[in-house]
Amino acid sequence: MINHFKRYFLTSFFVIFYFCCNAQNKIIGNFPLMAGSKLSLIGFENMSSYTIDSTEVNAQGEFSLNYSNKDNGMGYIMSEDKKIYFLVLANDQIKLKGELISIPESIQIISGVEQKIFEGYARQHSKRQQVVSAWQYLQNIYWTDTTLQWSSKIKKTIFKEQLRIESEDRDYLKKLDPNSFVYWYLPTRKLLSEVDAIVKSRPKEIPATIAAFRSLNYNEAKLYKSGLLKDALESHFWLLENMGAPLDTVYQEMKISIDYLIPNLLSNEAHLNEVTKFLFNLFEKHSLFNASEYLAMKLLTQNSCVINNDFARQLEMYRAMKIGNKTPNIVFENATKPFTQLADLKSNYKLIVFGASWCSKCKEEIPKLVPYYETWKNKYQLDIVFVSLDTDLSSFQIFAKDFPWVSSCDLKSWEARAAKDYFVFGSPTMYLLDIDNKIVLKPSSEKHVQAWFENN
Repeated sequence: MINHFKRYFLTSFFVIFYFCCNAQNKIIGNFPLMAGSKLSLIGFENMSSYTIDSTEVNAQGEFSLNYSNKDNGMGYIMSEDKKIYFLVLANDQIKLKGELISIPESIQIISGVEQKIFEGYARQHSKRQQVVSAWQYLQNIYWTDTTLQWSSKIKKTIFKEQLRIESEDRDYLKKLDPNSFVYWYLPTRKLLSEVDAIVKSRPKEIPATIAAFRSLNYNEAKLYKSGLLKDALESHFWLLENMGAPLDTVYQEMKISIDYLIPNLLSNEAHLNEVTKFLFNLFEKHSLFNASEYLAMKLLTQNSCVINNDFARQLEMYRAMKIGNKTPNIVFENATKPFTQLADLKSNYKLIVFGASWCSKCKEEIPKLVPYYETWKNKYQLDIVFVSLDTDLSSFQIFAKDFPWVSSCDLKSWEARAAKDYFVFGSPTMYLLDIDNKIVLKPSSEKHVQAWFENN
């Protein structure tokens, strides 16, 4: 009897749990002008999107799309011509009536509590931002134009209006249900949408905006269903990069933000890998190597940090190949010049370049070094070494035949000894070494090398 009860209880529990997680919600629409069109409902997951449901609008312009509770968050309806209409996917039945997805002002929300709140705020916030910009424009004119009198009355009027509009925005958000998705989403979206305007015209707000980004919870489940995760990370560090401070200060602020971010993520392995790998690649793409190196060191020294093996190997490059470290010797094979190893080169500087003939970026970037080579060699006593990741000797030789420096290839691609010793994960990869073969720069381009010499 007891065992029968346990089985009944467990079966019932899982049935209820499955039903709750997969309960169907509907989006019903009536768009007569879209009869015969195909529509897709798209949701967000981490930094990607996925198709939840799709349908065809019938002859009367009616359609229905389904989504379950696991899809809750932001989403959008997309038409065949890629026009989109954003939706709040909540435990709610949404009913829409309109003309075309591409004309959002024609769309009437018949039902859908959170959708009505989202749409209402979006429209009002847009108007408020236009008014704020207009007042800011007037303020700048009165402040900078000496032919106009900056009277205290005008000053008070402009400041008063700006404060009133901001207060109106805050009051709207305070009235929302704290348990609703829009209560979290709208202030977060507002923060991201204003970054550009703050940098360009409201620099006094930069410290408070940086603080707001650092207070974001990157373990918040809503963030991963909002479509805002990538934007939040990019906006945060774009703000730091463009805050108008010296580069040393920018790097210091980035390190502080990383220090806020990592502990916040340590309790969730999947989120930790998703966010930190994206940030690492973002720093590399923007040549913010001090930040990527700091992130790598931070992750590799966290005892409780669990990162996947491929990413861990990539991060190890920064521990082994950070600026100031001495690099391993490279033995040249199939060399195009009469040298047998890196140690044979006694020049003050060596630029080590990893690439391959099959790499389109290498074919574009490495030849750009040629016009600089003679100047660098004569002025700075610099030699270039090209280490090829090719597996075909003929392809290597054709690619390297016009390079005026020593080129080498052991035909082992990523398994090449030098590629492993130098922790090469992408091509082209470059290291600038000093006379003792210590790393002084990890350049991203020939211009980066030139700038380093000019500044050092």
